[in-house]
Amino acid sequence: MTRRSGLLIGAAFLAGLVAGPGSGVVLRTMGVHFGVPTALAETGDNAETYRLLSLFGDVFERVRADYVEPVTDRDLVENSINGMLTGLDAHSSYMNAKAFRDMQVQTRGEFGGLGLEVTEDKEGVIKVISPIDDTPASRAGVKAGDLILAIDGKSVQGLTLNDAVEKMRGAPNTKISLTIKREGVDKPLVVSMQREIIRIQVTRAHLEGDVGYVRLTQFNEQSDPGLRQSIEKLQTQSGGKLKGLVLDLRNNPGGLLDQAVAVSNDFLDRGEIVSTRARHPDDSQRFDAKPNGDLIRGLPLVVLINNGSASASEIVSGALQDNQRAILLGTRSFGKGSVQTVIPLAGNGAIRLTTARYYTPSGRSIQGLGITPDVTVNESRDAPEHLLPEREADLNRILTNTGGTNAQPLPPRADIPAFAKQIPDKPPKDWPSFDPTKPATDFQLQEAVKLIDAMAGAKHAAAR
Repeated sequence: MTRRSGLLIGAAFLAGLVAGPGSGVVLRTMGVHFGVPTALAETGDNAETYRLLSLFGDVFERVRADYVEPVTDRDLVENSINGMLTGLDAHSSYMNAKAFRDMQVQTRGEFGGLGLEVTEDKEGVIKVISPIDDTPASRAGVKAGDLILAIDGKSVQGLTLNDAVEKMRGAPNTKISLTIKREGVDKPLVVSMQREIIRIQVTRAHLEGDVGYVRLTQFNEQSDPGLRQSIEKLQTQSGGKLKGLVLDLRNNPGGLLDQAVAVSNDFLDRGEIVSTRARHPDDSQRFDAKPNGDLIRGLPLVVLINNGSASASEIVSGALQDNQRAILLGTRSFGKGSVQTVIPLAGNGAIRLTTARYYTPSGRSIQGLGITPDVTVNESRDAPEHLLPEREADLNRILTNTGGTNAQPLPPRADIPAFAKQIPDKPPKDWPSFDPTKPATDFQLQEAVKLIDAMAGAKHAAAR
């Protein structure tokens, strides 16, 4: 009997040490045997199924015998499996053993590496966004803005970001050197260090005056604990006078379903969080908030979203919006409303198979639509360039949006202060260029802080 081993609810996994700011996976062991069903078909004519399998065998043998270059049976079979799955929709796929291991590393949130968050700039150069505190990279003196020229003396020119990250990862206690170019330094620097177990830094937090800010880059096993630690730290730093919180889910592609539920529950103490509806009714689920779950005890909450906020991020955003617990500010989210099941194949990786759609507490399906913020604010005056699909609706073979309550408007919000109407939908002409190391240049964040101030003022006035 086939057992489902996990639910994927995200758009994509980070492929690097942490490749830029940024799928959603819930891995749950539900049995001891994993495999592909041996039944030829649940319904229909088995004779037709045998005929089609015979056709597959004929093509397999022809390619094996006559393709211009020798090809292994494994490659042919794995390509066939992947073609079968990717032909269904944009999120079903086959993962070979290595890809499956990488996915498991990503969901655990730890790996052998250096502790660098890196990205690829417009010129194709590998650039350090930030070293993670107390890791080999930070102790070796690697700084934000450093350009990585070579790894162990070999140039990174021509490598993809994922390839470069793969070379920097490795077994703990192994040595590695990076050749870096630093602004203001004439000669390249060679930095040597030793790999360690790295825990992905999924949360970042700081105070904007007396307003807390927490950025959540993905949903892995470290997300809910990291969020809780960040909120506790902010409460302490503010001397217990925290006015409100901004939760930044921009460019967060998702992660573990149980973490999305846990993060939602960190701000809710009642109500539904999300429900899933599968082909078989017995596989459908509903997740509800637990009492006394709100870590900030009703303080004003603003959630930042954009077109890079997908899946698990949309579950959290939808739960907080539908329960009128948070005001969403930013731009429309990605729109991935499907659930994938991870089915391990013994010794041969795993498959990701779309098995359900998910719905927000009001019954909305965001599939192909995304979540519309309560207050629309663009990050810049000019529309950003999008080399990759901007939203789910831009992908090939997307699921239809069915079974939801999308035609019904959401209940009117009584908690949005009048100030929200004064917030401009784009920065002024003289607004400085965005620098991730300088929060003052983040227009959406600064407007969110102003909104928190207005919400806190309105709440204080109502309490008089």
